[in-house]
Order: sequence, then structure tokens, then C-alpha cells
Amino acid sequence: MADNVFLNAQVITVDECNRVAEAVAVQGNRIVAVVSNEEIRRFIRPQTTVYDLSGKSLLPGIVDSHLHMTIYGTNKLGVNGKAAHLQTIDDLLAELRAKAQQTPKGEWVRAWGVDENRIAEKRFPTRWELDQVSTEHPIFVMRTCAHHSAVNSRALERAGFDEHTPDPQGGRIDRDENGVPTGFLVETAHMQMFEVAGFSEEEYRKALKLASDDFVAKGITSIHDAGGYGPDNLRAMQKAVQAGDVKVRIYAMICALNQSDEFVRKMMEAGIVTGLGDEWFRIGPAKVFTDGASIAPTMAMREPFDSRPNDCGILYYTQEELNNILGEAHAKGFQITAHAQGDRAIEMLLTCFEEALSKHPRTNHRHRIEHAGVSMPDLIERMTSLGIVPIPNPPFFYEFGDGYVKNIGKRVNHMFPVRDFLDNGIIAAAASDSPVTDHNPLLGIHAAVNRKSKSGQEVGAIQRVSVMEAIRLYTWNGAYASFEEDIKGSIEPGKLADLVVLNDRILDVSAECLKDLYVEMTFIDGKVVYQKQPEEVIET
Repeated sequence: MADNVFLNAQVITVDECNRVAEAVAVQGNRIVAVVSNEEIRRFIRPQTTVYDLSGKSLLPGIVDSHLHMTIYGTNKLGVNGKAAHLQTIDDLLAELRAKAQQTPKGEWVRAWGVDENRIAEKRFPTRWELDQVSTEHPIFVMRTCAHHSAVNSRALERAGFDEHTPDPQGGRIDRDENGVPTGFLVETAHMQMFEVAGFSEEEYRKALKLASDDFVAKGITSIHDAGGYGPDNLRAMQKAVQAGDVKVRIYAMICALNQSDEFVRKMMEAGIVTGLGDEWFRIGPAKVFTDGASIAPTMAMREPFDSRPNDCGILYYTQEELNNILGEAHAKGFQITAHAQGDRAIEMLLTCFEEALSKHPRTNHRHRIEHAGVSMPDLIERMTSLGIVPIPNPPFFYEFGDGYVKNIGKRVNHMFPVRDFLDNGIIAAAASDSPVTDHNPLLGIHAAVNRKSKSGQEVGAIQRVSVMEAIRLYTWNGAYASFEEDIKGSIEPGKLADLVVLNDRILDVSAECLKDLYVEMTFIDGKVVYQKQPEEVIET
């Protein structure tokens, strides 16, 4: 007996042998058979819904192993700084002015996704330019990397930032020649402002529903949420899941963008630990930030950036501080992880792991490195010996690849080095880091296979992987990174019926056309949560 049957499909099972089958039977919320078209007939009864896929691909539900769901959703409530028509600062100010006119006085006006490299002036607006938009609204303009921002005078006042405010550790309040803040905030200074510019619970709930709907439309059935607004973020996600507003399964990292170490300590004191929860909402690793962004660039490097010969990036913690906070979390049973982009930051994190495991040995810890950007060969060797799970971001190459070549030169051959990870037996799980870049996993698969930027420039082509390897990064490996490979990540009997139907055969289209594929149907728990409508326009 089956409630749903899929036949005439290219079933990408992602099982141990990467078997490609023809048909799948689902009963309730579980897969009960993966067989041939002929064998599937015995599962069909009059009440069975039969999907004839006409040769199209059926994939396991996609696992995005690092994104910021609440931030993605709340961004949709503000101005989209990535919009193609925003070419100048005046264009951005006009959009902000229109938003301010729709916003009650005293409430925040926000923009996201702004990249000064796309703006004619090659800079962010100053506080005084933003003051021209409004002095009655605090204004917050976030860079595409989500590590920098520009704000107006009212926002600086709300945060208590003035000429007497010292730079926070791991960050900077930009100032003019007289020491007056210009409104541009870097790293931890930005993170503090990010927290000040928070949202109401009603806004969080609305944002989470918007995010969930967008994610399932791209075939994402599980996410590893990498944190955002602290306890309010975590609480809102749990309530949204309970209310049914969120369709995707969530593995929630214990992390806040501002003062992540304090949040981790609070959760440890509360007795929270990795694995608490169920198939819909589960507590993930304890996470902190060790360095800046790869695309700014502010990541902590062992050697200076090619584009900035006197700059090696920003560190958030000393080695001792990092060892203390994550070491304590490890001792209390947490899976531990950290944002680490530059090779210096990755080296520090590996040293932290080594000390923690030396003091409190544990097998199958699956400690992670979020991003694991510039992973040089010596660092990969240490990851292998420790059993670390890196979380690279292939879609960054498509949007930001040209900047990587400019900023780190030949080191792009070791940027998110998925080929090296796989060849060394490392189980790496891919992620978008949305809203930093597009959450579409098919774009991520395309980027992992092609390693080219949007302009067509190769970005570390020696790290290319096959289509099947890329699919595994986004499915079984993602489930492994959250200790859930026994229930999802592949199409096998007994596993959850989280499935994705594509519009074509992913193993047969040309590598250059992978990003042009799209999702026709998404199933979670055996139920349809997204179905493309005939008139729906698919962006590629």
C-alpha cells in the first residue's frame, strides 16, 4: 500500500552507492520502496496518488546547512539593496525615502544586500546623506555580507554611538578627521547596531513565514539556522514551527550575531544541549564568530590580502577566549562550531577543537567549521585527523567570485575547496548563507560544478566536483552534519518522505545549464508543500 507513488523518474537516491532508480513509493510520511517502474505497480491501489514524472529528476529534500532564516525573512520587509535599478547612492536614498514615507515616525527604515562595488560612487552613504532621507526615523543599511552597515544620526543616537564611544573588540566605528562617526560600522560595531535595530515578535512571525515559503519553492526541506537576533530569534522560530507557519525542518544553532559568546553561555546555563527537540525543530551546535567576512574582505588571514597589502583582516577573540567559550560548550556535550573564513581564523578554531578534545575526548562529535573559507592543505590535514565537518558556500563563487580573485589572488584555489575536502575523506555540507547570497540550491550545485563567477571568470577551477558529488553536499552530507542521516538526506526505505521534483534530468543537462533548472514540486513529510503554477515565472 502507498499513499503516493512516483514513477518514470530519474531517482537520485544519494544512497551509499549513489544508485539511480526509477520509482518510489511513500506511505504516510515515510518512503517504503525504491524500485523499478515494473515493481512499483504492486504498491498502487485505487486511493494511491500516482505522479508520472516523465523522466524528470526526483531528489532527496535539500538541506541548506547554513543560512539565516529570520534575517532573510525580515530583509523582505525592507529595501532590497540588490535590486538592479539601484545604481547610485541617490537611487538608494530615493528607495529609502519612499520607505520612510510608509513608515510611522520613530520606527526603523532598513535596507539590506547593499554592495558598494555595484554602486557608481563605490562607497556607502554617510550618516549625513541618510539624514537627508529622514531625521525622524532611525535608518539602517546593511551590506550584502551582513558584517557592515551604514546608519543615520538617529540610529547612532539609539545605539549610544558618538565621538566618545570606543571601538568594540573585533570592530570599528568609522570616523572623519575630527573623530566624528560617519555612520559606517564594521564587524562587531555593526553587530551591536544590528541588535539595536531589532524587530517585534509579530514582524518575526511574518518574516519566518515569508522565508519558509521561499525556501520550499526552491526545494529546501531542512535548514541549519545560523543565528540572528538572539533569544527572540530562537523563540520566534519555535512558535512559528508550532503554529505551522514554517514548513521546513530546522536545526537551530545557538548563536546571536551580537555577543554570540554571551548567548552560548546563557543556553549552557539553561541546560540546553545539541540534539534537544524533534524532527521539526532541533537544537544544533553552539556557535560563535571568530573573524570577519570573505567578501568585504575582513576575514582573518595568515598573509595580507592581495588587494590590501597591509591588511590581514579582523579577529573577534584571542585563542584563549575562543578555547574557553567553545571548550566549555564541548565539555557540556554540545556540538561546537564557529564562523571562520580566513585561514588564520580556521587555524585558531582547529587549535580550539584539539584542546577541547584533548581535555574531554569524545567520538562522533561532528564539530563543524561554518564557511571554512580559505582552507589551506595543512588545515585540511588537521580537519581530517579531527573528523571535522566544514560547511562551504559554493554559490558565493557565482556572485562574489570576481572579488575573491581580486582580494586573495591564487588563494582562490583553496577557497571553499570542496574537491580537496572530498579527496581527503572529509564530509563537507554545502550552504548558501542566505541572505548573503541566493538560497537556490541549484545555483549552489551549478557553482560547485563550474566554479565560475557570474562574469564567467574561473574561481579556483581545480576544486570542481561532479554533479552527483554536488547533490550529496546538499542532501546526505547536510543530514550528517546535524546527526540526522538515519532519517533523511537520501531516498531510501524508512526515511522521511522529503522529496523534490525538478523540471528536467539533472544528471543529463549540460554543466553550464544547471542553474537554469527549477523545482516543480516539493514534498515534506509526504505532503505537497509547493507546486509550481503554470503561470509562475522562474528566475535564473
